[in-house]
Amino acid sequence: MSSSPLSGLLAAATPSPSPSGTTTPAVPSIQDAQESATHAASWVEENWSTWLAIGLRVLLIVVIAAVLRVAVRRAITKLIDRMNRTVQAVDGTAIGGLLVNVERRRQRSQAIGSVLRSVASFLIMGTAALMILSTFQINLAPLLASAGVAGVAIGFGARNLVTDFLSGVFMILEDQYGVGDSIDAGVASGEVIEVGLRVTKLRGENGAIWYVRNGEVKRVGNLSQGWATAGVDVTVRPSEDLDRVKAVLTDVGSVLSKEEPWNEMLWSPVEVLGLDSVLLDSMVVRVSAKTMPGKSLTIERELRWRIKRAFDHEGIRIVGGLPVQQDEDPTDPTAGMAAPSAYASTASPQSMAASPLTPPSTTK
Repeated sequence: MSSSPLSGLLAAATPSPSPSGTTTPAVPSIQDAQESATHAASWVEENWSTWLAIGLRVLLIVVIAAVLRVAVRRAITKLIDRMNRTVQAVDGTAIGGLLVNVERRRQRSQAIGSVLRSVASFLIMGTAALMILSTFQINLAPLLASAGVAGVAIGFGARNLVTDFLSGVFMILEDQYGVGDSIDAGVASGEVIEVGLRVTKLRGENGAIWYVRNGEVKRVGNLSQGWATAGVDVTVRPSEDLDRVKAVLTDVGSVLSKEEPWNEMLWSPVEVLGLDSVLLDSMVVRVSAKTMPGKSLTIERELRWRIKRAFDHEGIRIVGGLPVQQDEDPTDPTAGMAAPSAYASTASPQSMAASPLTPPSTTK
């Protein structure tokens, strides 16, 4: 590459010293201007191919990166849609409708798609930016070294944030829980109202909203997947007829499983499992049923209600709780009386010493 034509113009415009010692600005002549224009034209002629090559290379990198980004994002969107369609095999059943509901499926897809699209865009555009810088012959080694040091510093400072983010990503990918599920996260329990990459929101039993960091969750118990179990312990007297008790409990479960809306909540017949324990003053009969997720407590309350009414009708007594107090007073009736005194007996020495002396009789 030749020298720049601006050097010719600067040399022509340099002031020249006068004979008197003062400097007067030199006026460029027409010949100098022609030479400068010739140098500029030749410099442009020599370098225009290089500029054009660099511009075309940058344009090609930008176009390829943009097209690749759009294609990858569209492929990720189709992949997420295909993941949603895989649950159609169980969509017609009650379990399938509860396991993968519309809101849960939508939010999970949005979270997974957002993460994958963001990662793809960062990788593609970051690589394109580095390629553009290398096209301008910029040394990337100091930049990459500085970025590595900054990444290590940020990683140490925000390790909890990174842990929460990664835990949230794997939690969503594995579909551990979703919106509407009742979970026990160890640090808090309740109904999931929002699932995020860093924080999960739970609605507690008393209405409080718990913000649980995903990195703090060590174990999760999902009470809304699959099915739940409703169990009721019935305590009766040991003198009751077990066959009669079992018949009454079976009739209660049979009637409950045929009525609306309990028949939809019950996914198996109410079973009398048998004696759970036998004591001197009572025996416990266990009743169990498989229910839809989240409805076990409702079924248990209704079973207790119906069992109590049926037992009252059949004259079967339910026992348990605190022992019944006796009507009579168990205390000693003489406990409030004082001990007998020595003065109560007239023959005791104390009583005789305390009695007044009899005055002597007078005789005439």
